[in-house]
Amino acid sequence: MAHIKIENLTFSYPNSKKRALDNICLDIKKGQYITICGKSGSGKTTLVRHLKTVLTPHGQRSGDIYFEGRPLAEIGQREQSEKIGYVMQNPDNQIVTDKVWHELAFGLESLGYDQRTMRLRVAEMASFFGIQNWFHRNVAELSGGQKQLLNLASIMAMQPTVLILDEPTSQLDPIAAADFLNTVRKINLELGTTIILSEHRLEEVFPTADKVIVMEKGGIVAQETPRKIGDILRAQNNDMLAALPSPVQIYYGVNSTLPCPLTVREGRNWLSNELKGQEIKENNLLSGMEYAEPRKPAIELKEVWFRYEKELPDVLKGINIKIHKGKLSALVGGNGTGKSTMLKSICGIIKPYRGKIRIDGKRLERYKPDELFSNCLAMLPQDPQSLFVKKTVKEELLEMLPTKKSKTKENQEKITRIMDVCEISKLAFSHPYDLSGGEQQRVALAKVLLCQPRILLLDEPTKGIDNFFKIKLAKILRKLCKQGVTIVMVSHDIEFCAKYADSVSMFFDGDIVTTNTPRKFFSQNSFYTTAANRMSRHIFKNAVTDEDVIRLWEENK
Repeated sequence: MAHIKIENLTFSYPNSKKRALDNICLDIKKGQYITICGKSGSGKTTLVRHLKTVLTPHGQRSGDIYFEGRPLAEIGQREQSEKIGYVMQNPDNQIVTDKVWHELAFGLESLGYDQRTMRLRVAEMASFFGIQNWFHRNVAELSGGQKQLLNLASIMAMQPTVLILDEPTSQLDPIAAADFLNTVRKINLELGTTIILSEHRLEEVFPTADKVIVMEKGGIVAQETPRKIGDILRAQNNDMLAALPSPVQIYYGVNSTLPCPLTVREGRNWLSNELKGQEIKENNLLSGMEYAEPRKPAIELKEVWFRYEKELPDVLKGINIKIHKGKLSALVGGNGTGKSTMLKSICGIIKPYRGKIRIDGKRLERYKPDELFSNCLAMLPQDPQSLFVKKTVKEELLEMLPTKKSKTKENQEKITRIMDVCEISKLAFSHPYDLSGGEQQRVALAKVLLCQPRILLLDEPTKGIDNFFKIKLAKILRKLCKQGVTIVMVSHDIEFCAKYADSVSMFFDGDIVTTNTPRKFFSQNSFYTTAANRMSRHIFKNAVTDEDVIRLWEENK
């Protein structure tokens, strides 16, 4: 008997002619690890939300869902709360209490468990997840990774048989994401919990899955084991092949007769076997790639210090950085190190108690608000929903234009153009909250770009966005840079930074540790680097992207 069985599930959101889910048929066995992938808006989130009735979106639906042999609709909320765990994309949307220990106990309290059982389960989960050291802390003090781990532990305290995770690592740094996913894998292996995980970042989850499900336009186009899914997508000439992990992409980018590698370790062995006995040509990828500080920076921070409250420790600790004008500068680092706080200080949302910030050579405090935010500076926040105030996407965009002029032909053309650029034309009359995480991100980006800023601050701009729109986003950012726009981007997306940034800075403990060109920066790191670099560095010392490895493989084969 299937743990979860879906028969002919079709769903449409209100006022939408397009089907968000189109005739989905799926069997999930008990204890399986299922990975669901696809482009933004392909239906991943809509599908997983149908697996728990309290989260099912409003709209027109047909088809059946069975849980442990019974129709899901006939299973009470208490039983679903206990047996079906759900981890959301944004950890802040799920936390409901102010203390870590209370959050762990909240679900059990709501289900009416006795105090002895609650104390035992809370203690067990705190120990299993390594939470005991911050057991009594305020939730507000936790990093993004800690919050997501707390959400997972709170759900596992109820001992669910199914764990559903909707892009749970989208806001985590690479190391925190790997730790989180390792914990999920441990839960699957040791407790036999069925895992259903929707994800864009496939490096960690792809090799461990029992089955990979690829979605497109609300339907399932492929479902197979990780070993076979690449062949199916290639036979279909499906561009989702480009979204698979680096070892798989590199394998299909060259002509190899050996089996396809899934992990970095397998990719390393595959490269060694392919190039065995070959004399490796000198790698000149680093030539002409020296970093130099700008003489006339667009943004300059000098000895900037900041703390959120007088009693709390400093978040920014004497930052000194100069940002090149007309370039894309990326900031990477762990959750809670101060990256987003630095962006907020640049645009004046928060005020440092010491230090100087200059925008185009002028002190930040000397700018009037109208002057600073009118064709000068704009920021895309980490949570795109914080920008949404209207009922449709088109109204959101019109809101950015002067009220009296918003209906002029020129401004209507602006709206149409920006919707085409951000690929949201089909979403014009959708409610922003009905969109997927990636679609919301694109709508938020469109709103910010309508400000036509000279300086653009981006906080996790690739969060929830598929690989295909990332390429288009990179083109948008490159075009802006050519027009003289300065872009500062905070990101956990190592691959994107390596491929498209002009410079990369490492944030640690409230300060900038180093700044360098992407190739020099990532080729020197062990963990904060790309999968392609970890896979090939024993042969190609300075290869950073998949394209680097493919080119050098062809030159040396």
